[in-house]
Amino acid sequence: MSAPFPVLLLAGTGEARALAGRLAGDPRFHVTASLAGAVERPEVYPVRVRIGGFGGSQGLDTWLRGEGIAALVDATHPFAARISANAVVASRAAGIPLVRLERPAWQAAPGDDWQEVADLDEAAAGLPQGARPFLAVGRKEISRFSHRRDLDCLTRMIDPPEPGTLLPPGRLVLARPSRDVDAEAALLEQHGATHVVTKNSGGPWGEAKLLAARRLGLPVIMVRRPELIGGEVVADVPAALAWLEARL
Repeated sequence: MSAPFPVLLLAGTGEARALAGRLAGDPRFHVTASLAGAVERPEVYPVRVRIGGFGGSQGLDTWLRGEGIAALVDATHPFAARISANAVVASRAAGIPLVRLERPAWQAAPGDDWQEVADLDEAAAGLPQGARPFLAVGRKEISRFSHRRDLDCLTRMIDPPEPGTLLPPGRLVLARPSRDVDAEAALLEQHGATHVVTKNSGGPWGEAKLLAARRLGLPVIMVRRPELIGGEVVADVPAALAWLEARL
């Protein structure tokens, strides 16, 4: 029997956890899941886990070569643009194939009132004077709204912000997104929300707030995903598995 096929999985999403679970019991593969360490719990990955950065694309290239990795799967968040860009450069330098496992983006549907913007600075600028937005944009860039002292924000994030982070005015809620549309609608109504601001992360985990906004007739300011060039792209775990099997 040949040696297991060594794979590096850049993780941190539900898709990454699902793929790791599918690969863990397959003797054809030897998988290392890499976590940045911000929110993820390493114990939910039933494979070898590595925590921390690589030191840019050059550091990742060195690690790939040193570990003899034969394929790289980027299953990071759609807005983890720096990690994904480093993966493209490092995979090319190391001469190994790369696939990006990226959940499909959300699409506006009848009844939606979406304004697409390029980044969070444009989102902050697009809110009218005195708005009461629901901000679901994560903790790392929340300070981009802090200068808008005219706003009354309901800000939700999973983990608390770093000490010293400048926060927008209003209320901070530490919670994971609910998949219950009624609960999301009740939260928006309780705040008297006038807008929903979010990144186009895609997937089922944060979609309920968009369905609630549609129900309540609230405008959504939607930040477009960053453009990534390089590597193949698949939309789900079965397709990622098929891509890996084709390289055995």
